[in-house]
Formats: sequence, structure tokens, C-alpha cells
Amino acid sequence: MTTAETAPPPSMRLRELAFGAACAAALRAAARLGVADALGDGPAAVDDLAAAVKTEPRPLRRLLRALSCYGVFAEQPDGRFAHTEMSRLLREDDPHSLRYITLWCTEPWTWDAWPKLDEAVRTGRNVVEDLYGREFFTYLNEDAPESAEVFNRAMTTSSRQSAEDVARFLDLSGCASVADIGGGQGHVVASLLEKYPSLRGTLLDLPRVVENADPRLRPGGALADRMTIVPGDCRADVPFRADVYVIKNILEWDDDSTARTLRNVIGAGGPGTRVVVIENLVDDTPSMRFSTAMDLLLLLNVGGAKHTTASMTARLADAGLVVGDVRPVNPYLHAFDCTVPR
Repeated sequence: MTTAETAPPPSMRLRELAFGAACAAALRAAARLGVADALGDGPAAVDDLAAAVKTEPRPLRRLLRALSCYGVFAEQPDGRFAHTEMSRLLREDDPHSLRYITLWCTEPWTWDAWPKLDEAVRTGRNVVEDLYGREFFTYLNEDAPESAEVFNRAMTTSSRQSAEDVARFLDLSGCASVADIGGGQGHVVASLLEKYPSLRGTLLDLPRVVENADPRLRPGGALADRMTIVPGDCRADVPFRADVYVIKNILEWDDDSTARTLRNVIGAGGPGTRVVVIENLVDDTPSMRFSTAMDLLLLLNVGGAKHTTASMTARLADAGLVVGDVRPVNPYLHAFDCTVPR
């Protein structure tokens, strides 16, 4: 364990931080090679791992040694490598897998964009449109389909892992209907329908997203008879009413997109409607390093931002919502419970 006595001096720590890209690249390489999937429950020799993932043994040892410095894999006294709690999260079959989140945070476009962070800070604008000549998601879906697939799988993983936490947190007793706005494949609304057997649900997201909705929600699925799937863009229209609207991790785009989404939800729901906004916050101490990094990445790709508690509250109030309780859903998500004024 690092203590004040054993912590590296500032000059060494700054050198380590300056080489942060090497750690990110090493995580990406391990994820793409499937090293964590190839490593079993016990320690393995590098030669055996190299044969399993089709690499040269010597550079694979160098990769694993670099990652073990961060607690990702552990080098044994005999030179073999074993899993750690973190390296297991790179396995695709781990129930808490972060493999696709790791890949998403290190996709090729990120290596083009990060060096231009000073430009984004100077101007307050995203740099992706200058890099690729088009808006970020247009670029992703038309020019970088592999990255788009990684994004979709990363968002699915994140949503699936947090959906049960959201369902446990939200009390929808007495509500007849809930809508998941920009809800991806619908893991949150599916978990809520399972919790409340009389509840009806609606999922709104882009056509290419909802066509791969959670099987429980599609025709023939266990929840399909209480579910409506609506392909569309919440920034353009929310064409249905619900008692409660859940908006999770999407109000971090540019200001105009966020304002339009909130305006559409308020218009669709009408007076008295409940709107629950769930977000990562950059003033949430346990997740600060991750959330502030994502905040900078949002500046680069869409000109967006993660929020503080105060900035999110202000944004919701400016849109015309009455903000009630603000409470943690889990260690890295907070819920803003709002209503449309009567």
C-alpha cells in the first residue's frame, strides 16, 4: 500500500502521469489481445499465454509487467502472471466486465483528439468536427463503424450494470407508466418493469439502437406486452406521455441539445409529470478521476460536459423543472428527482 513514506516524489509522479498514455495503450492492447480471457484461475507462464493469444512471448511479458505496476495482473516470483481483481474486469465473461469501456476510452479517434485538448480549452469547442469534417456521431456511424460498435457495446455494458441499482433506487409505487429517454437497449426500463408488474414502459432511442433492444422488451419477450419501443431522437421530439420520465447519462451533450431534450420531455409530460435525471458528477469524490477524464473527453468529441451538482440543478431549473431530492444511486451515479410545475 502506498503511504506518505513510500509514495513516489513529485518529480517521479509527474513523469508517471506524463506517460499515462502508455498505461491506456497497454490496457487497450491487453483487451484486444484477449489476455485476461486466456488467463485461467491460476498463474500461467508467459510462453503459454503467448501461444493462446498468438503473440511473441517477450513483448507480451513486457506488456504484462507494465500493467502489473498498476495492479492489472500480478507477476509471480517464478515469472508467471496471475489475475488480480482489476485484470478480471478485462474478461468478456465477467459479470462486471469493463472490457468494452476500456476499448471505448482508447478508440483510435481518441488518440487524434487528445493532443488538441489545449485548443478545445482555448475555444470551448469540440475538435472532432475539425479533425473529421463532421459531427461526432455522424463520423462514428458513417466513417468508423467498428468504433460505433464498441461504443454501443460499452454503453450496453454500463447500462446493464447500473440498471438494477436504478431499479432498486427508484420508488414508482402508484405510477402507471415510465419512459426511458435515450435509454439505449432498455436495461433500465426492463429492470423497472420487472420490479413493478403493473407498470407499462416506453423506450426512446435512435433506430439503430432500439433495433437491438433488450430481448425481454421485444416481441416474444417476457415484458413485451407491457412495452412500447419508439425509434427516434429525443433532441427532436418525445412523442408520447408517461407518468415518469427517466433520463440517464445523456444530458452531457452541448447546451442546445440538452435544452431541447428537456423541453421535449416537459412538453410531452405536461404539468405534474415526474422527471428523474441520473448522471455522473464531477464533484462526486469517489469517481472524480474517472468522471473528470470523461468530462474532458466530452469536450473533445461533442463539446459537452459532465456536471457538478450545482450546474445540473441550474440546468434543470432553467428548463422549467422543479428540482427536489438529489441523492446517490450508487457510488458513481446521482439522481435528480424533478417535477414539471402545475
